[in-house]
Amino acid sequence: MVFISPGVKFDLDLIKKYDTAAPRYTSYPPATELSEAFTTAEFYNAIAASNQRKSPLSFYFHIPFCQSACYFCGCNTVISNNKNIAKSYLEHLAKEIKHMSTLISPDRKILQMHWGGGTPNYLELNQVEFLWKQIIQHFDFDSQAEISIEINPRYVDKEYIFFLRELGFNRVSFGIQDFNTEVQIAVNRIQPEELLCNVMDWIKEAKFDSVNVDLIYGLPYQTLQTFRETLKKTVALDPDRIVVFNFAYVPWLKPAQKNIPQAALPKPQEKLEILKMTIEELTSSEYLFIGMDHFAKPNDELAIAQRNCTLQRNFQGYTTHAGTDLLGFGATSISMLNDAYVQNYKQLPDYYQAVSNNVLPISKGIKLTQDDIIRRDVIMCIMSHFQLYKQDIAEKYHINFDQYFTQELEALEPLAADGLLKLSANHIQITDIGRLLVRNIAVVFDAHNQIQDKQFSRAI
Repeated sequence: MVFISPGVKFDLDLIKKYDTAAPRYTSYPPATELSEAFTTAEFYNAIAASNQRKSPLSFYFHIPFCQSACYFCGCNTVISNNKNIAKSYLEHLAKEIKHMSTLISPDRKILQMHWGGGTPNYLELNQVEFLWKQIIQHFDFDSQAEISIEINPRYVDKEYIFFLRELGFNRVSFGIQDFNTEVQIAVNRIQPEELLCNVMDWIKEAKFDSVNVDLIYGLPYQTLQTFRETLKKTVALDPDRIVVFNFAYVPWLKPAQKNIPQAALPKPQEKLEILKMTIEELTSSEYLFIGMDHFAKPNDELAIAQRNCTLQRNFQGYTTHAGTDLLGFGATSISMLNDAYVQNYKQLPDYYQAVSNNVLPISKGIKLTQDDIIRRDVIMCIMSHFQLYKQDIAEKYHINFDQYFTQELEALEPLAADGLLKLSANHIQITDIGRLLVRNIAVVFDAHNQIQDKQFSRAI
């Protein structure tokens, strides 16, 4: 199984050389390529084609509300303590569900569903049950479906956790970010260690199939030693998956980040040392380094999916089922079909108006070309499996790989010379150090690449 070797040497100058802005490639083309010129009629056609393919489905439901702002957050959220605002949102979400159900063939099974946000447990228990019933009334789930939800541990109790499990959720995710109190205060996310331990105990007592926790490196006041302590405490909680995100400091896009003291952010060299230490600590604790920011136990579905080459990336990050069509519900959510991506309106009034008019609340989208589809396959192989066999792509799309990607293969040669990858006649293999810079390798195959520093986060 792939992981960063404990003895690998981190060349700071090399990392700095490649620490440029790049997409995270949760899709290709990236979401920045979605256009308002895309029409709802085009998406209806894409759904019809999807029905003909009879691909299994993955659902995402966006609950945008939060009771308070976490300064590090890059999500589309609505901050309010007025819980009444969720009532109208759920009513419109129910209408969107009903409308979409008329477009989807009834014989298609749901293999995955995820509720994200925002804060899904912003909803009261009766509201959770209302939304759940709307979904199962209109769609058919596979008996082995993965059904997950994100929770904010500050706003949950044992009753809530057990209710989610009894309802049908079998996977849960929650954000730790950092155990250190000084860091928590700086990012406006104060959650005592005892609280986090209690939440994990409740989840395990409720017998969820899998639990994921999120950490973030690069936050203010983090040091190598304080984050090592966070990692040790996280491992002691014994989650099935750990996601360690690189903090994307983009205050020009997310104004709440202006509240973060920039001078307190770790310097580039310390941030790099934190990353290296994180990989060493988690892999030595028997977690496998699955993707550029995911770690999982060997028996977790993510690890199994990578071994079986069914791991893929979408707007939710790494997922376990390749070949599914993703449908997003709610404001700002994104749908990904084989040859079309769309995003719903971000602002609630726009979303409400579209749903009330009985049209899908699409604000923008993109129709993929055959070239997009080929390049997506290449990029997702690199991002998910850290290797690519040219012949697989050549046979699948009836192309001569070396001729089709002549310029790209030439562009990879300097990266190979720097040790990021190995090139052979029929194989591209990402090295240990290359895994840390995999976005820089993937971007070589990006025909839409017009990167500006203010569009994307830094690679490290």
